Amino acid sequence: MSDFVSDTWHYYVVGLVVLSLAFCLWILVSNMTKREKGPVTLHDHIWDETLQEYNHPLPRWWLYLFWLTLGFAVAYLVLYPGLGTRQGQLGWSGKSQYEAEVKAAEAQFKPIYAKYAKQDLAAVAADPEAQAMGQRLFLTYCAQCHGADAHGAKGFPNLADNDWLYGGDPATIKTTITGGRNGAMPAWGAVLGADGVKDAANYVRSLSGLANDSIRAQRGKELYAQNCIACHGLEGKGNQALGAPNLTDRIWLWGSSETSLIETISKGRQNQMPVFKDFLGEDKIHILSAYVLSLSKSQDKQQ
Repeated sequence: MSDFVSDTWHYYVVGLVVLSLAFCLWILVSNMTKREKGPVTLHDHIWDETLQEYNHPLPRWWLYLFWLTLGFAVAYLVLYPGLGTRQGQLGWSGKSQYEAEVKAAEAQFKPIYAKYAKQDLAAVAADPEAQAMGQRLFLTYCAQCHGADAHGAKGFPNLADNDWLYGGDPATIKTTITGGRNGAMPAWGAVLGADGVKDAANYVRSLSGLANDSIRAQRGKELYAQNCIACHGLEGKGNQALGAPNLTDRIWLWGSSETSLIETISKGRQNQMPVFKDFLGEDKIHILSAYVLSLSKSQDKQQ
């Protein structure tokens, strides 16, 4: 990676730009032939069996336009970045423009965020204006994983129901968004073996009333007691302190089929919720947390 930020690349880019401009200039000058007197003739070269080209010089308007383009390119390189690390006479950069826009937006919206930051999450979750702001934040930063409707996808939790890996109370939701989460299901394939993994998968399916091989499920129950209760509990109800899911409901993060469960038990799973503390800041996280809280509250009203 250090090769890409060394001074060598500055000179490489400058040389490439200068050579490109010189090449364009050469093309322009080499085609500035005067119109010859006498009949128009054909060039000697032929392609595609019969196609030949007349010796007409390029139109003057085309040449003038080419000169104008080259002039614009040179003026741009003088005023704006383009020659390696040179900033240009105007001192403009995409980074400086972005920072200025962010600063202007912060000045406009910070008082609004600050107003809601003083309220508890339940009150913010009930405020229509805050909900609209939270939804925009969600669509910008969260919908890529959890979906625009917050119903999740394979490997990404549904945030619109009442099933929570780490807890759905206001403080826990805010903690999750602020500091992120790292979920890890260990791989048991080497420990249990192929038959043992299949037995355990059938037992897990039996916990939520799914079709299963009763003989394998019985053997899987013993394996579960030996290896799984530390995280998922004796009855398979899960453990929100660890982020271990409830295995007795019909809500599955990676799928409930025997094949999916065998893959999960055998290979394990790794899930990561990114940290938004430094990226969004306290005030935005407060509104976003309230919006996520409102999603499950809406589900409560429907039920």
